[in-house]
Amino acid sequence: MSDYIVRATAADAQIRAFACTTKGVVETARQAHNTSPVVTAALGRLLSAGSMMGSMLKGDNDLLTLQIKGDGPMQGLMVTADSKSNVKGYAYVPDVILPANAVGKLDVAGAIGNGTLRVIRDMGLKDPYVGQTLLQTSEIAEDLTYYFATSEQVPSSVGLGVLMERNNTVKQAGGFIIQLMPFAEEAVISRLEQNLSGIMSVTAMLDAGNTP
Repeated sequence: MSDYIVRATAADAQIRAFACTTKGVVETARQAHNTSPVVTAALGRLLSAGSMMGSMLKGDNDLLTLQIKGDGPMQGLMVTADSKSNVKGYAYVPDVILPANAVGKLDVAGAIGNGTLRVIRDMGLKDPYVGQTLLQTSEIAEDLTYYFATSEQVPSSVGLGVLMERNNTVKQAGGFIIQLMPFAEEAVISRLEQNLSGIMSVTAMLDAGNTP
């Protein structure tokens, strides 16, 4: 399996970044759960996020769980990851079929609907840390961006994507998480925002041959 994660710092450690390619993991999950294309896209995005967020864990036995519950036909998703970025997950209803959304893409937001995102970190203490936010777009990446900003007070940019082949296997999957440290200078923040505004989607970059 050629999946991997790159971890990086930039601007004198004012920025930290994670990027991954997860085609193998997402295709394995698609086969295991026989997911429809829209569910594969949703689950693949959350698996990619879970693998990167798992790598943020400090302890060898720490566990991360990402849980999305929505009022859409998929009902929700669950993903668990460890500190070595081993990840697994499933959708509550794996065979949802929906027409494409307004821009001709798989309608992940429509499949999930309105609901909540929970992030549970089990670090071996008496009680796990639980953060919960309302879904903002139900596209997952934006919801995690909002979660980091509100629950963890870490300004972040999250990009996630899954591209399907015509035979409904996974062509590309991956993502990135970029975070500002508390001491980030205004010039660094402005430059980062400028750079982010000019990038293509995760799947477009992977499909063009770009690596994490």
